[in-house]
Amino acid sequence: MGIEAPGFGPVTLDGRHVRLEPLSRSHLAPLTVEGADAAIFQHFPAGFSSAEGMRAFFDDALQMREKGTGLPFVIIAKSEGKPVGSTRFGNLSRSHRRAEIGWTWLAPRHQRTGINTEMKYLMLRHAFETLKLIRVEFKTDSLNEKSRRALVRIGAVEEGTFRNHMIVQSGRIRHSVYYSITDGDWPKVKAHLEELMARTYASESPLPATAGRGTG
Repeated sequence: MGIEAPGFGPVTLDGRHVRLEPLSRSHLAPLTVEGADAAIFQHFPAGFSSAEGMRAFFDDALQMREKGTGLPFVIIAKSEGKPVGSTRFGNLSRSHRRAEIGWTWLAPRHQRTGINTEMKYLMLRHAFETLKLIRVEFKTDSLNEKSRRALVRIGAVEEGTFRNHMIVQSGRIRHSVYYSITDGDWPKVKAHLEELMARTYASESPLPATAGRGTG
């Protein structure tokens, strides 16, 4: 069943460092440039670093939105004013009030920065406070230690491992580790993320008063 509730439609989520806008074909050219490093997609089941690969990434993302099972975003770094990656809500279920956050990639220069923390905060806030979901899940390659540490850092709970879950582009059989945050977890996770972001903001020059106001 597709998503019919108005709240599940495309939305822009605006933060201090990052703005998440609905993905469109107009973003294909800049994201093809930003995603040219094959290492970005080493844990994905397919490679998207070529022009053909990035077109396939867009086709999949936009098809998910058309079917009502996904909400893909382009990641805009406000420091540059341009696209630097993509993320999405996937596996949306209206009846069970759950979604997955994933399909996320960032240009290498923005990895390990405050962008990922703020991006997750904006998406989780939208999920729990606007869409009224009761569960948000994440999955990652069991060998992707960076991703696993990042999920624990934001407060996600490890639930278990799906063995032999995927075959990645190299032919390796991937085990996927699942994590989740529930609506009951959200108040604590929200406070934690806001504390992490406040530490980052404290070391920066002030931004205009309108920065950081979410639209989701």
